[in-house]
Amino acid sequence: MKLFRKIAIITASLLLAMPISGCSESENESSSISGADSQSSSDASKEQNTAIVPDAETVKLLGRTYLDDNNTLWLSYSGSGAEFTVTGKRAEITIAGDSSVSGGSNYARIAIYVDGERVVDDMVDNAEEKYLLFEGEEEKTATVSIVKLSECAMSSCGIAKIDVDGTVSPTPEKDLYIEFIGDSITCGYGVDDEDKSHSFSTTTEDVTKAYAYKTAQKLSADYSMVSISGYGVVSGYTTSGEKVSAQTIPQYYDKLGFSYNNFNGTKPEDIEWSFADNRKPDIIVLNLGTNDSSYCGGSIEKSEEFAQGYIDFIKQIRENNPDASIVCAFGVMGNSLYQYIEYACVLYTEETGDDNVYYVQLAPQDGSLGYAADWHPTEATHEVAAQTVVDFINENVLG
Repeated sequence: MKLFRKIAIITASLLLAMPISGCSESENESSSISGADSQSSSDASKEQNTAIVPDAETVKLLGRTYLDDNNTLWLSYSGSGAEFTVTGKRAEITIAGDSSVSGGSNYARIAIYVDGERVVDDMVDNAEEKYLLFEGEEEKTATVSIVKLSECAMSSCGIAKIDVDGTVSPTPEKDLYIEFIGDSITCGYGVDDEDKSHSFSTTTEDVTKAYAYKTAQKLSADYSMVSISGYGVVSGYTTSGEKVSAQTIPQYYDKLGFSYNNFNGTKPEDIEWSFADNRKPDIIVLNLGTNDSSYCGGSIEKSEEFAQGYIDFIKQIRENNPDASIVCAFGVMGNSLYQYIEYACVLYTEETGDDNVYYVQLAPQDGSLGYAADWHPTEATHEVAAQTVVDFINENVLG
């Protein structure tokens, strides 16, 4: 998985003005990095020969992020990151690791894209990792995206520096903004390991191959993820039937994330997420219940407890997002609680009069498209789920 270690050189001064590779597999394949016309500096652009602070003035923030006092932009939840346009002769990114790099194993997995091509796919196992994206005598213009592929629970990482000889500016916001709330399915658990007998590893998580990210791409939407593997609405995953109340998403919905590790002594759950100060989603896709089902186990009493918890969570979501359409999706890894989700949505609307809440059933995986680690969905299964959600949103929400 460590395709670029320590210093990843996508192009070097020897290449000068030659086309540069956009593929991580081979540095000999050619594709031009200069896919866009040079942009003139705007008020939001910064031109300098040293490090640029990765804040909202210089980059488009992807998902929930946190800029600390050292000007490092921390990424915890899956899919969080930054995107910007760079024009210059040189561009280098420095990624910071959290406390997991000191004797840990499930390091953060990071991807860097140049003009849509993934040129870095790496595990952040050092305090700092540097990636030289290009360097030459001729100026280039490119779109750079930095995306955290793995989830928050095991590790976070930070964008410590953006070093350019030229200008950077945020890419434009897209018209649609979607927030996805979920569990391991949203995180892309095990999607790079199609052996159902294998277990969890951040090395095989890739949120870009999961249904939520795919849904955003298909709808040409900006996105945010709030997802943790094994977590539910009223209970996390359990093998004993006993409630695991510590592993629930609602308690972290207003946080930067949750992690067993920290960055500079701070944990993501210590940082409040300000709904008032950040862009509000137009649509929220809620996909939780798979782990609750291990607790409910077919019990009507427990299932009704889940339904009430689901109603309470919709209320929490609505309080912070008064205008968003809420789409409740469920079923990929089993649909035993779907009727209770539908029931919860109906009761919520009857109680509140809020009819901007929808529910859609996703087709349960049946093995025909394989299984990933721990019986999780393969990318092909995620693709099917994504298309179902896209079609539903187009027909019922946007239509």
